[in-house]
Amino acid sequence: MTDTIDDTTEEATGDVADEHAHDDHHGPTDAVFVKTFVFLAIVTALEVAASYVELGVAFLPILLGLMIAKFFTVVLVFMHVKYDAAIFGRLFYIGLALAAAVYLATLLTFQFFDS
Repeated sequence: MTDTIDDTTEEATGDVADEHAHDDHHGPTDAVFVKTFVFLAIVTALEVAASYVELGVAFLPILLGLMIAKFFTVVLVFMHVKYDAAIFGRLFYIGLALAAAVYLATLLTFQFFDS
């Protein structure tokens, strides 16, 4: 009976050791940070360039699209949402949606869009 318990204990501790070894490689590498930096620099340059070019009605949608791309890049890489458990990402996005809904409701309450 004790042999079975010892074998189970060894297997369990071996699995835990394997999990911890795997966690050491969890997260972005230096190359990911460099690629993220380059991407964010290019998008920022595009935003600055857009402010100097006459884009007419397309100006605001273009800037909003670039802003959203930068926001999600920062969230996914620097806040580790991409590398964490899926539940943390879901919680973040639920909170983001609730904050946007409250902000929109506030703007509607003060009749911001009527003018």
